[in-house]
Formats: sequence, structure tokens, C-alpha cells
Amino acid sequence: MTTTPSAPAKKKATFNTLTVSEVRALTEDSVEVSFAIPPELQDDYDYIPGQYVALRATIDGQEVRRSYSICDVPRDGVLRVAIKRDRGGVFSTWANDTLKPGDTMEVMNPQGAFTSKTHLTGLNNPEAVREELEKLENPHLVAIAAGSGITPIMAIAQTVLHSSPDTTFELIFANKGGGDVMFAEEIGDLKDKFPTRFAVHHVLSREQRVNPLFSGRIDAEKLQTLLDNVVRTDNVDEWFLCGPFELVQLVRDELASRDVGEKDVRYELFTTGKPSGDQNQAGRHVEVDPEGDNVTINFQLDGLSGSVESPVSANESLLNAALRVRSDVPFACAGGVCGTCRAKLVEGDVDMAENYALEADEVKAGYILTCQSRPTTPNIVLDFDA
Repeated sequence: MTTTPSAPAKKKATFNTLTVSEVRALTEDSVEVSFAIPPELQDDYDYIPGQYVALRATIDGQEVRRSYSICDVPRDGVLRVAIKRDRGGVFSTWANDTLKPGDTMEVMNPQGAFTSKTHLTGLNNPEAVREELEKLENPHLVAIAAGSGITPIMAIAQTVLHSSPDTTFELIFANKGGGDVMFAEEIGDLKDKFPTRFAVHHVLSREQRVNPLFSGRIDAEKLQTLLDNVVRTDNVDEWFLCGPFELVQLVRDELASRDVGEKDVRYELFTTGKPSGDQNQAGRHVEVDPEGDNVTINFQLDGLSGSVESPVSANESLLNAALRVRSDVPFACAGGVCGTCRAKLVEGDVDMAENYALEADEVKAGYILTCQSRPTTPNIVLDFDA
């Protein structure tokens, strides 16, 4: 097994206006949206399978940002994401109901570290991907996904299966019912094209299947049975987990109890399942009292220095404070999941409430999620360019 590499080099987070080239229905409540990438932006939108982009749109007069994983293998001239309608979701409802070819949208360049340790950094170079995978001896990769968590898995699975003739890929995919399975046709195509190297196990929570193991929710007991009888942990080189917090954490804990090393498990959340006012308060109005107790926040962004005072009584996040003086401070989810707002803490101390995006070595090196961090010292210095 190869040594775990460092996370992919972080590109500067920037938005560009892209044109929607296609909107394709996946299920009744999800669509695949394709964006045309002009030649002059091709390098900016090359990506590693498993990464995501942030989308920005003005809906009912309000700017709304959401992050969505890229769902296809890297191709010249096109980038595809899948958007599943969330109950009460402003952006996802708007995208499913109104988005059409010819529309334009602000799209951030690809970000994220939910990528294979086998260095799938060939981007649009399948040969480079194949050479990296050959460093492992008959690599066996396993993914456990739920609902729209399949999106980055599709990019990873298709890339490794097409690029490496010795790689096998196994997928446990949880959904409510057969009609809710995103990319059902593409998954079927992979089974037909790679019958000995790709296997999928559908678990449907609201439909009865012939084998009761594949009916009902994946709870601790069902997971243990699946790992004992369907996907054994002793011959897996790398795990990919993507879905809601409860499922991802359940699988992580179970794998840890079976002595699967942390370096062999990659995970990504599409929600923490925890309410957070921060997600709706990025850039919220805060009054600074010149006579009050304030924190001084200095930061570097795009080579320019910025500074803002933050009242201790406001208890605002570093992201919120910085956005009050620089609207181009990078962020997407504002919930501690995507990592877009990452910065290096150069001076001072903070309390970081949640972290589902940064690796342990990044935290050790001084990186923080500014959307989740609040100052605990009078002076803070951040570097968004680090």
C-alpha cells in the first residue's frame, strides 16, 4: 500500500460565469446540470475525481451559495454536478424547477480533498491515473453512500474502473426506494461493462427486497452484517464514505473498531444534520461599538491586507467579520463541511466549533475553518492565501 499523500494542492477559490449546456432529470427530485467550460478556463476547471464546486445565484433578491460534488470523469469542455431537491431547500428547489440550458451561473473552481490516496491527479490524463493505480497490487476500493452522496462516488468509480484494469470497486448504496436511486442507468452500465470488477449492493429503506439484509435502514446491526458477509474489511485498500452525518459516523466508528486505519478512510458529508444559524448569517450585520470590547482581525486575501473590528458581544465567526469588509472572502456551505473558507491562523487563538473538512495534518499546521471559528484572543491574524 502506498503512503497517504498530502491533500491536493488548494487552488485559489474564484468564481466565473458559466453557461448551462444541459439539464438532465435523474429522478423525480434530482437533476444533473452540465456547464460548458470555455477553452480559456479549462485549466481552472480541471479537477480530481471527488472534488466539488460551489454555485452562486441570486434567488428572490438574495445571494445563495451551495456546494455540489462533480459527478463525472474529467472531460474537456464540460463539468457536471447533480442537484437533489432538499425539503425546504431554496437553491435545490430553484435548480430543479427553473434551471435550463442557456442559463448562466457563477461557478467556483473545483475544491475539496475527498479524493483517492492513489493520486488520481491525472485530471484529463487517464494514462497518469492508470500509472498511479498500478502502484497498488490489485487495488480493491469500497464506497458506502446514501442518496445524493453517490455524486462524488460516481466520478471516482468511473475514473478508476476505466483507467486501471486491475482495480475492483464495490459500492453499498442506500436509498428510500428504487425510484430514488440517482445515476441508476450509469451504475447499471458500469455493472455491464465491468462485471468482474464492479459490484453494487442496493439497500432500500422503504422497499422490501428478496434478501432482507438489503431492506430497511443501515443501522449498527445491519452494517456489521454487511461488513461480515458482503464487503469484508481485510482486503480493502481504500474506503469512500459519503452521505448524512449519522451514517458516515456510524461507518467510521465500525471500521475503526475493525482496525481499519484512518488513512485508509476518506469521507465527505453533504450535511451535518445539526442546525446552525451560521449557514444563514454569513455577512450578517454587526454594529461595532468604539467604546466597547472589540477583537481586531487582520487578514491577507489575494495579496491584499484587510482589517476589521469584531465586538466580543457579537460572538461572530471570523468569516462573518471578514465578509463585512471584503465580499470576496471565499466560502460556500458556512457549515464546516466543505472547507472553502479555510485559512491559516498566523496569530491568536480561536475556538473552532465544528470541523468536517480539514485533515488532522492541516489542523496541526494551523489551518482553521473561518466559518466555524470565533476569536478567543484580542488580536487575530489570518492568511487566506496560505
